[in-house]
Amino acid sequence: MTAEPTTPSSLAALPALPLRPAAATDPGLRERLGEFRALLVISLLMTESVSEDQILELAASSAPGLGKWRVEGYSFTGGQWRPGGDHANSVPGSLARQLAAFGSGGGKVDLPGRGWAWAYPLRGVGGLLGHLVASCECEPSAEERFLIQVMAQQTGVAVSNARLHARERATAAELAAANTALAETVNSLRRSMDIHERLTRVAVSGEGQPGIARAVHELTGMPVAIEDRYGNLSAWAGPGCPEPYPKESFAKREHLLRRLLRETKPARDGERLVMLASPRTDVIGVLALVDPGRRADSADLVALEHGATVLSMELARLRGIADTELRLRRDLVHDLLDGTDDDSALTRADALAYDLRRPHRVVVIEGKGRARAHDALLNAVRRALRQARLAGLCETWSGNVAVVTASQADWEQLCQAIMLDLGSRCHIGVGGLCARPSELPRSLREAGLALRLQKTLLHGSGVCEYPKLGIFRMLAAIPDL
Repeated sequence: MTAEPTTPSSLAALPALPLRPAAATDPGLRERLGEFRALLVISLLMTESVSEDQILELAASSAPGLGKWRVEGYSFTGGQWRPGGDHANSVPGSLARQLAAFGSGGGKVDLPGRGWAWAYPLRGVGGLLGHLVASCECEPSAEERFLIQVMAQQTGVAVSNARLHARERATAAELAAANTALAETVNSLRRSMDIHERLTRVAVSGEGQPGIARAVHELTGMPVAIEDRYGNLSAWAGPGCPEPYPKESFAKREHLLRRLLRETKPARDGERLVMLASPRTDVIGVLALVDPGRRADSADLVALEHGATVLSMELARLRGIADTELRLRRDLVHDLLDGTDDDSALTRADALAYDLRRPHRVVVIEGKGRARAHDALLNAVRRALRQARLAGLCETWSGNVAVVTASQADWEQLCQAIMLDLGSRCHIGVGGLCARPSELPRSLREAGLALRLQKTLLHGSGVCEYPKLGIFRMLAAIPDL
């Protein structure tokens, strides 16, 4: 079922976020929730906009509502400076030199008359777009700096998408000019425009991969499949969807992907016409037109190419969202283990749709597997948690994996699942429950001590729970067990 697109008029009808009892009595937390809701609305408006000027103006005009800071301007690669609001129309020479020194990163800059100024990188699908320069009379709080960073990240993604739309509009203009010059191809070009407009509506309305497959099927009259890089079916439109869906061998699939990367145009693969959608080297999708009778004409190929372009934009959008969420989760876990205040932790967890208000504990997992990748253990732990249906936040920590969870699990069974995945031994130390997020560093220490005891006094793989150690807790504090 396709969700209705979000429009500016419908945003006003968004229900107010329900406040928990803590939020009702804590003005600071209520203010943070309001700022995150405002940031969500700004992000939705940016996503819907196809005008780079509107996106930049929206970011600059929205800044004062999120704090006492403002957007001084935007410096894009190539030397272009776009002022934020009614500020200077040209970038000062000293600021230009400071921004050039940052490269793809960001940092503090000096601005006359401003007590604090910082350059945040604007990154898009193709890499660094430039920098957003924010300033304030005095240094903002950590929460405000976090809001500025998220605003810069969303602005970069939105500007990148707007430029993709601009290139699409330029393509449409070229097609219109060709239609005027070559009268004999009027019908063909008219259909090409219809294809482009139909797929552009899909991209703007946010119908996702099912909407892309459905649009290409309606335009060509043929069954359409969208697959990930491994050949798994992501969306299907039209009759005759095979059940189960056939999957090629790994070697055959890699050979097809390499061929599509070389040809950069629709290619025949048996009874199908396939086109690669690859906005980034690590993000790949395949759009396939099922055509056993080989009746696809030039207009069908145009629909396939445009569909692959829109699919690339959708994959880039999804990957951008996933990257941002992973980065925010990783930062939250590290801050919880290092020690952070309760209000900040709860606000950030709410923004990630994670309930941190229940008592949590820290579980430390140590193990090495057959895979040489540094994140092999982390992936194995995540798969084991999903298999056991355990909720939690997990991230690498000092060469091991730390899990922050409120679940009471069969830790021995979890250890066996991780060992089976890794193909080697696994050690788990379980810390005690903590009523508040600020107490989690204590649970981390307890889990580390339990892990030391498990490795030193017990044989083979296994689990040691600190709350069950009893008198052995005294031994846990001895450096040389």
